[in-house]
Amino acid sequence: MEKYTVTFLPDNKKVEVEKDKTILSASLSAGVYINAPCGGEGVCGRCKVIIKKGNVLTQAIGKLTPDERKRNVHLACASIVQSDLEVEVPAESRLNFEGLSPEEIQSRLRRDYSSSEDVELVQAADAPEKFSHRPLTEKIFLSIIEPTLDDKVSDLERLERHICDVLRVPAVTIGLSNIKFLGELLRSSGWKVTVTVGRRGDFFEIEFMEAGDTSARNFGVCFDIGTTTVSCQLVNLNSGEVLGTKATYNKQAAFGSDVISRIMHAQEEDGLEQLHEAVTQDMNQMIQDLIVEHQVDLNDVTGIVCAGNTTMIHLLLRVDPTYIRRHPYVPTLNFAPILRATDAELRVNPRGLLACVPGVSSYVGGDVTAGVLSSGLYRRDHVSILIDIGTNGEIVLGNKEFLISAAASAGPAFEGSGLSCGMRAAKGAIQKVAINPQDLSVHYQTIGQGIAQGICGSGYIDSIAEMLKAGVLDKDGKLRNVQSPRIRQNEFGKEFVVVFAAESQTKADIVITEADIENLKRAKGAIYAATAILVKHLGFTFSDIDTIFIAGGFGTYLNMENAITIGLLPDIERSKFNFIGNSSLDGAQKILLSADALALAGEIAKKTTYFELSVESAYMDEYMAALFFPHTDLSLFKSVKLL
Repeated sequence: MEKYTVTFLPDNKKVEVEKDKTILSASLSAGVYINAPCGGEGVCGRCKVIIKKGNVLTQAIGKLTPDERKRNVHLACASIVQSDLEVEVPAESRLNFEGLSPEEIQSRLRRDYSSSEDVELVQAADAPEKFSHRPLTEKIFLSIIEPTLDDKVSDLERLERHICDVLRVPAVTIGLSNIKFLGELLRSSGWKVTVTVGRRGDFFEIEFMEAGDTSARNFGVCFDIGTTTVSCQLVNLNSGEVLGTKATYNKQAAFGSDVISRIMHAQEEDGLEQLHEAVTQDMNQMIQDLIVEHQVDLNDVTGIVCAGNTTMIHLLLRVDPTYIRRHPYVPTLNFAPILRATDAELRVNPRGLLACVPGVSSYVGGDVTAGVLSSGLYRRDHVSILIDIGTNGEIVLGNKEFLISAAASAGPAFEGSGLSCGMRAAKGAIQKVAINPQDLSVHYQTIGQGIAQGICGSGYIDSIAEMLKAGVLDKDGKLRNVQSPRIRQNEFGKEFVVVFAAESQTKADIVITEADIENLKRAKGAIYAATAILVKHLGFTFSDIDTIFIAGGFGTYLNMENAITIGLLPDIERSKFNFIGNSSLDGAQKILLSADALALAGEIAKKTTYFELSVESAYMDEYMAALFFPHTDLSLFKSVKLL
């Protein structure tokens, strides 16, 4: 097969690829990550590159303007390598996988207040449940009585007897690899050893043994594997103290911004392996960074707990996710057994354990289970709702008597994907917007206080709400004919200029088009309709709901009043909203530290009924009614006053 060299600029990274490979495929091989939210389907138009030298066969040009074609701009996913190439990847086409700043990480964790400075929220009435301290793995120091002529119990029986006495259990298991050097270890250590014991379901297993007393050094890591962001914490398993937190963007985004794109990529040759390697590279790098920062020996990291949606867990474990998206939408697993961390190529102690939080269904995974555990929704007397707003939208309604869940096919719009100037919540992303209704001047705030580069999800919600309140946007999502340099006609309709080119990092106008507004309208409509249909299905109204928990990284930045104005959240008493941040990571941490929490997570997952919206005829009616700002039935949003 004929091969060509592709050089990516300004990185100056080179890779040799076979003829007829796409530039997008070549970039992945070279370690250059190009933004392709659609997964290389050629429909989003975000993977624009400039061909400096060489020839390509272009399969799609509909997403390019005449000026871009003159400048030799091509879509990386639709350009086939036909010769040696030099390809420039502009900043706006790149995926930035740098770790999040400490401030961004902290904002994604847990908080109980709104991003709206005008609204004061009360915290949940009941305190979080306290779980017994029984971590996934424990180090136990044993001073064993030496054998004598009168006490000839074997070394293994002697060891097991001591451990069972300490743990107060009838039996433990041990592998042959540990038994082989047991006799020498006991004698060389003077019969003083530290045994690391892991909980694997209903039984205890001796994972490994060390001479002397090393029991003070036992650590674990918990992860929230999100479609967009991967977060983790290093935890002292003895004290329960969180030593450090890291977060980074999920490198799987290079293969598509949503789970469906990634499932489709997993079906390609080596696709599953590529997706697995992408996320494990992120996870291993964060583990390495944390242990270096906190001077922890990697061999002392003995347990990992991961929470994530069903697709993310399949990809982590290298399990084929194909059937998640095929009727009748049944995953290979919801309850993964406790495994060796090395089975998933996670670099901790080679005998360390990996537990994945159990999920409910193909589209309601362990991240939601962990969120229910974290919020305490499962033990409340009154009916409450958990809404996890992220790349996917999941809703759980219930109390201590019942739990019912649904997944809204909202798409990744609230992560800034698929929008003309959308971007993830990274430095330079516009996250807050205010518009003066008199002159339509725009005041905005970016993440990191940097120069504006694009708009993230919370910035879009603010922008739409502010345009509605300023009277330049109608309830159908169309821009009105208002005389202003900020409102203008483009090739496909009107657009609103949030930031003019002179003020932007890309030196191009940052705009919101009517197509963007339509995309966001459908996303908000899907989440509101899913929530409303669950409430109605069980014979309730929103006024019957005691608390609405808003979870997920996106919810951290959400301005509640603006979310209600556009019809994303119901118009109810503001005191009923409780912003809980990354409840998935918080739940995973609880499970890492307590076998009781892990058992309870299993009970929650089994107890939760999955409501399939796609076969519910009333859902489409509810969805269509929600495709207005804020809704077709304005009596549901009495506090919203629009021009």
